[in-house]
Amino acid sequence: MLKEKMLNALNEQINAEQYSAFLYLSMSAYLNDKGLPGFANWMYIQYQEELTHANKFFNYVNERGGKVEIKAIKQVDIEFESVIDVVEKTLEHEQLVTSLVNNLVDIAISESDHATQSFLRWFVDEQVEEEANVQEILDTLKLINGQGNGIFMLDREMRQRTFVDETQAAG
Repeated sequence: MLKEKMLNALNEQINAEQYSAFLYLSMSAYLNDKGLPGFANWMYIQYQEELTHANKFFNYVNERGGKVEIKAIKQVDIEFESVIDVVEKTLEHEQLVTSLVNNLVDIAISESDHATQSFLRWFVDEQVEEEANVQEILDTLKLINGQGNGIFMLDREMRQRTFVDETQAAG
């Protein structure tokens, strides 16, 4: 059984993951509107990944006998200045999510909740990968100043990304 403090934090994380999903869906729509279908595809896959993360937390809370509390999601941004702005905001958001996951680990440690610590290990590793991937894209965008032929080449590369539900392999 989950202790109240841990349960409340996990429920907040479900909400945060759903917010992340809708933020990335909004970014996908923006990028599609700007004629960057590859970037839009990349963000749409981010949207799908965040939903699977929310579902993984949802299922975990249920497995541990906790009550899931679905809450309202605040309005996400729908306008951005440029593709660089989108990716910068993505990196900032992933850094926020990393801090939220780290906070969950801290709570699990303070509550001596070894099962939740084990469960969260996958998310800790996932956030390292998420930040590194976004940073790489941002670095490339800055090299090409987010324009010219380089952006079209990068956009074409981003089209190749496909969705894989990595949470299934994680157990």
